[in-house]
Amino acid sequence: MPLSRPRPQGAVWARRFSSGRRRRREPAAEGSPPRDRGSMRCQVAVQYFARSTELAELCSETLSVPQQITSLQLWEEIVKIHPRLVVIWDQVVFAVPQEYVLLGDQLLVLQPGDKVAIVPPISGG
Repeated sequence: MPLSRPRPQGAVWARRFSSGRRRRREPAAEGSPPRDRGSMRCQVAVQYFARSTELAELCSETLSVPQQITSLQLWEEIVKIHPRLVVIWDQVVFAVPQEYVLLGDQLLVLQPGDKVAIVPPISGG
């Protein structure tokens, strides 16, 4: 099953939770990969919530990922490790330090120690 399904260009929903420092995000240039994607890697803490916890069979882990990566490429890196997560790919939103980010071509500039939360839809009342 292919992981990359067409997404709206530059689709992002961001919401500030606190006055924490803001990460720089830029859209990747049309038809080009993110700048220097593989050269710099950093350790980030990935936290799983709701259904993603069940599918990954853990609550959190530390991963080494490229420092500059699109949100969709980050998802694909995570799915390589936890293939069962593919069933929720079209419903997932990342929370990358204090901002919600949809999967797409948004360039994320991660710093060592950043926390990336995987937030699938949560129902409730």
